Amino acid sequence: MLATADSAVLVGLAAHPVRVEVEASRGIPAFDIVGLAEAAVRESRVRVKNALARVGVDIAEHRLVVNLAPADLRKHGTAFDLAIALATLAALGVLPAEAIEGTVFLGELSLGGALLPLRGVVAHLLAARDRSVARVVIPAANAREAALLDGMEVLVAASLDDVVASVRGTATLVRPTRGERKVTRALVDDLADVRGQPCARRALEVAAAGGHNLLFIGPPGAGKSMLAKRLPGILPCMSAREALEVMAIHGVAGLSSERAADASAPSARHITA
Repeated sequence: MLATADSAVLVGLAAHPVRVEVEASRGIPAFDIVGLAEAAVRESRVRVKNALARVGVDIAEHRLVVNLAPADLRKHGTAFDLAIALATLAALGVLPAEAIEGTVFLGELSLGGALLPLRGVVAHLLAARDRSVARVVIPAANAREAALLDGMEVLVAASLDDVVASVRGTATLVRPTRGERKVTRALVDDLADVRGQPCARRALEVAAAGGHNLLFIGPPGAGKSMLAKRLPGILPCMSAREALEVMAIHGVAGLSSERAADASAPSARHITA
């Protein structure tokens, strides 16, 4: 039986949709993954096999072929684990195939079936919202970041068992709750402290006001670093979309949402859940 589930892969800051297709049949036991998958993706068969055993499904007597489409897009990371597991359950007839359609599943599985934190979840969600995806399921550990997004249904789960129960209709996944918002301002170096260098000061002001790029060229000691450190202090407030994009960059880099808030423009409104 053939079943499919939707997931995504990050290429830089862009999240590309990936269709996970699983064909299950009787025969010599095997678990093959195709579709230009790198080592971390191919290793998911070990994680998925053990996680499925935790929910009472043994795949030892089945031949499974997993195709990650489109096949010309390189797949990396561990975000496909949840989608592969659910598509496998649907291919085996354990879950109804139509129940997992229309939802993007993202998350790495532990051997015990728990969903581990996902890197770059904000970038994933922004891209999904731009594609008009109706629903996304992510690990509960990423709930704080996901709570800052509006315009789509985001559900969080702590384990594969939670997702399976939700698909069967015996349980309900919850939405991430948004905590109290705090507006803070970080202390930064002030451009008013700079004496002289009128041309450089003027260049910073024009770039900050117009959103232009800057290239600093000069010998050591000319003041490049000093001026660059003072540029954030004259930047305008970030919009909500810009603040999320900053969080997306930090998330892809493996930094926490708190670190993203600290690294944002000091004149911006930092939202902490």
